[in-house]
Amino acid sequence: MSSSEVLDPLDHSLIAALRKDGRAPVAELARELGVTRTTVTKRIERLQERGVIVGFTVQLGHDAAHDVRAICHLAIEGRTMNAAIATLRGMPAVTGLHATNGEWDLIAELTVPTLADVDHTLGRIREITGVHRSETSLLLRSVLV
Repeated sequence: MSSSEVLDPLDHSLIAALRKDGRAPVAELARELGVTRTTVTKRIERLQERGVIVGFTVQLGHDAAHDVRAICHLAIEGRTMNAAIATLRGMPAVTGLHATNGEWDLIAELTVPTLADVDHTLGRIREITGVHRSETSLLLRSVLV
């Protein structure tokens, strides 16, 4: 995104509303933001075209069927970062993915039904070209929600 395409306050408010409820009807968003439905629709389309909004997802509550969560720190070698990210984004067990600095290049959040699924997912992650080291921690409970 170029500097001439900076997000304005309405864009930020729309994104915040969609983060809160990505399935909110356009009419409800328009009412909440104090603009017309056409404005909301056009803004969403523009944000998608510019790559600001790349998709809509479902967020599960902590008590959903998938109840084993883990954080996987990954070291990626060479110029394989984009390919590794693409592969990880396609894995249903990966519910969050973050580029970082320091010892680790990526942090993947995993959410699966069982510990066996964690093991299986980690095996698949370790087979990704460029992943040369990993460290995983199971999340036992959330103390800040």
